[in-house]
Amino acid sequence: MTNTRRKYDEEFKKNAVKLSYASTKPVAEIAYELGISDGMLYRWRQKYTAQGDKTRTATLEEEVKELRLRNAEQAMEIDMLKKASAYFARLHK
Repeated sequence: MTNTRRKYDEEFKKNAVKLSYASTKPVAEIAYELGISDGMLYRWRQKYTAQGDKTRTATLEEEVKELRLRNAEQAMEIDMLKKASAYFARLHK
């Protein structure tokens, strides 16, 4: 048995969430019909509203992710600049 992860596009996720809010069926039953786990559908419900828009939490999480990436890039730049300044300081001695 292989453990390949399936990728779902944004549109599928949004439609699944919309369906879960619009239907009177339990979330677990809808997830089963869509071929996904109910835990996955619950996570998607945390990310998208009943209208398919991103929730405030999801938006903030994306912003934090972008800021962390930018912070890491700047830390690498600072490290390179420190090394370059040390190198040039040795040349002028």
